[in-house]
Amino acid sequence: MRILGIDPGLGTTGYGLIDGGSFKVIEAGVIRTKSGIPVQERIKKIFDEISGIIEEHHPGVLVLEKIYSHYKHPATAILMGHARAMACLVCGKFDIKLINYPSTRIKKVITGNGHASKTQVQRMVRDLLKLKKSPEPVDVSDALAMAITYCFVERSPMGSH
Repeated sequence: MRILGIDPGLGTTGYGLIDGGSFKVIEAGVIRTKSGIPVQERIKKIFDEISGIIEEHHPGVLVLEKIYSHYKHPATAILMGHARAMACLVCGKFDIKLINYPSTRIKKVITGNGHASKTQVQRMVRDLLKLKKSPEPVDVSDALAMAITYCFVERSPMGSH
């Protein structure tokens, strides 16, 4: 099965598609939108690009990080929510299973530490996927980490969501 991880952001959305059986990266990258463009055009661009990846590669699962909002930064959560809603919509359109994990669970599965740094996650993603260099930017390694987490959680006897 192919697993698509998405690290949604209105300015930068990271994505990583892996083959869950062979643990190989099929495709990974970022979708960037400019802040001066109307929000509906930015969301449409992200939706269209993610839709294209899905139409080409047919993942069975899309993995997102559960939304987290710090009370000091509500606007950031709202902007991320726009891109996150796009990912939920694309799952509905293409009938793809949607999985959400808290960031601490993803970090724990990938590094063994639920409070690991982005750099630690990046290095472990590189090692787990046997890549020559760490995926960059961190939006890509975070998206790949989500896909990897799904593989480990589903293979585990304790793997309930």
